[in-house]
Amino acid sequence: MQGFLDPAILFFVFGLFAGAVKSNLEIPAQISRFLSLYLLMALGLKGGFALARSGLTPEVAVTLGCALALAVLVPLAGYALLRRFVSGYDAAAIAATYGSVSAVTFITAVQHLETQGIAFGGHMAAAMALMESPAIVMAVLLANRVRQRASLAAAGAHAPSPGTTGRLLHESLTDGSQLLLLGAMVIGLLSGADGEAAMQPFTGDLFKGMLAFFLLDMGLLAARNMGELRGRPAWLLAYAVTAPPVHAGLALLMGVVLGISAGNTALLMVLAASASYIAVPAVIRHAIPEAHPSLYIGMSLGLTFPLNILLGIPVYTAVAQHVLA
Repeated sequence: MQGFLDPAILFFVFGLFAGAVKSNLEIPAQISRFLSLYLLMALGLKGGFALARSGLTPEVAVTLGCALALAVLVPLAGYALLRRFVSGYDAAAIAATYGSVSAVTFITAVQHLETQGIAFGGHMAAAMALMESPAIVMAVLLANRVRQRASLAAAGAHAPSPGTTGRLLHESLTDGSQLLLLGAMVIGLLSGADGEAAMQPFTGDLFKGMLAFFLLDMGLLAARNMGELRGRPAWLLAYAVTAPPVHAGLALLMGVVLGISAGNTALLMVLAASASYIAVPAVIRHAIPEAHPSLYIGMSLGLTFPLNILLGIPVYTAVAQHVLA
């Protein structure tokens, strides 16, 4: 309840309400973009400052290894399951969406841990960046495999040329948001304590208010995407609800077996349970035009994202603390 009454979360709930009653309240697209870039820059700096204090430890390497493993296992498992119920193209698109991560969910989780006084490593920002791209590349490869198996002349028009996969890989690895996050983290690491003191108003005082403003916008957007779920099969909605905690459970198992701290495990669980609704859809819409955007965007933004923000983050944090205390 304490987490639910956080002002940032309440603004998200208010955004859901305003969107549900079809209010004309909206955040201009350029302001929303600025807020997104601000949050990524501030998060990267905070991660770099924390990493400068802690240094590079064995747990850093282990945690990043777990993040990469989750980024591969989650989309593969999702595709294997979804392929039985939807087309290969939709299965690849949904698997990529749930195999990648949501930066806003992660940032909200970081704020929650800081509010609760739970320690975590600054390298978790790098873990988030590491988990974003593999699912995109795998989805494109899986979709190409479906096209080849189809052996239809018409499908050849949609099949990427040999250089397309490499271009998509380059674009996903050099995405501006991801580069900003990693660049800010390197700057925070290099500047250390002096940089942290100089940037405190930017990364500390402003952060919570900016996050609340951005979550208001996300609430409005989520409410307007819930309509995409109408008429969808119940099992598809069940996947959007049950897959995230299953993925979080896999991350928890890794944390327990490998002795990762409670705070880092909680963030790994949040990352594994989150679903991308910006980076992946932007690429998949062009790379897999046969897939239906209403499915993978509606599921991730209309259902999974609100559930993670309202329930997932506090639950995963509490479970990680209980198990690893």
